[in-house]
Amino acid sequence: MTKPVFQVQGWCPGALRPMMSGDGLVVRVRPMGGRLTQVQASGIAAAARKHGNGLIDLSARGNLQLRGVAEAAHPGLIADLRALGLIDADASDEARRNILVTPFADASTDALAARLGAAMAQMPPLPGKFGFVVDTGPAPVFGGIAGDIRLERSEGGDMLIRCEAAALGAPVAESDAVKAAIELAHWFVSAGGVTGGRGRMAALIGQRVMPQGALSGRVAPAATCFAAAPGLVSNGVLVGFAFGQMAAETLAQLAPLGALRITPWRMLLIEGLRALPDLPGLVLDADDPIRRVEACTGAPACLQAQAPVRALAERLALDVPIGKRLHVSGCAKGCAHPGRADLTLVATGTGFDLIRNGHAFDPPEVRDLAPDALHLKGQF
Repeated sequence: MTKPVFQVQGWCPGALRPMMSGDGLVVRVRPMGGRLTQVQASGIAAAARKHGNGLIDLSARGNLQLRGVAEAAHPGLIADLRALGLIDADASDEARRNILVTPFADASTDALAARLGAAMAQMPPLPGKFGFVVDTGPAPVFGGIAGDIRLERSEGGDMLIRCEAAALGAPVAESDAVKAAIELAHWFVSAGGVTGGRGRMAALIGQRVMPQGALSGRVAPAATCFAAAPGLVSNGVLVGFAFGQMAAETLAQLAPLGALRITPWRMLLIEGLRALPDLPGLVLDADDPIRRVEACTGAPACLQAQAPVRALAERLALDVPIGKRLHVSGCAKGCAHPGRADLTLVATGTGFDLIRNGHAFDPPEVRDLAPDALHLKGQF
């Protein structure tokens, strides 16, 4: 049986360039430096209720997505977000500012991220999903998070700039880090990364094309020992959400508790808070079974999904042992979890295909499983 055809867009939605989905426009808000003030968080919650369906997603790139926005409501939403300081000058500026910042940023990291954001106009034309990772806080936390150009630190604390998928980075003075990022982006384009590298740094490095001279990798980055989970952390509290989605009312209740850092782990960090908030809609237990499952929006909210998936994923979460990962995907594109999972279920329109230790697009071990009869105990 042939897999259903899906379309890879090759770009991510923004606020000024939203993407149409089954429940309306998906409007992605990219907070400056990955941080929201209390006023901004409260304003986003109000805007999501006023202009959308009140659902807000946390993306794997540390952004917020407002769902269910009608085309007629989009201009009003942009006006409200602009008043909060959350809108770029134009769609091209917005698309370039694809910067993921550690939620544990210290003052120097925040300043570096701000300088990098201000320098985006000096970057060459880059692919839509090309991104920068700023992981220069007190300790590395983004070892498992993909990007394209990475600013990190060595074990000794020195600044490094590193290509995604390269083992070593180039030492760089903190004052020169943004300049080095611009130079590395230009190298990526001139080395054929846009075409021969399929638009991503990892693919180019995989062809053993490496920068030379001052940008050549010579020093290993510090190892990541951090395991992202809800609970108390050094600068606040991490709270999670089932499948990374919250209601606007939840964000409105969180806003008064402190400034928010958006994470790529589909969690929010509430700065300065020293106790877990007693609010509905939060995942606060690191061992909650829902944290072992990845699931996309599914049908009907996604136009490409072949079936609803989240109710099934929530039911099957209890079958997933600690330390294992289940991915339930509405199509073979696998947006919710691009990597491998212990078990992956992919909707086909005639049931679900089961893939073991693979990606959503890999050949299945079993085809056309009926969702109502699906149980996974003993499958791991």
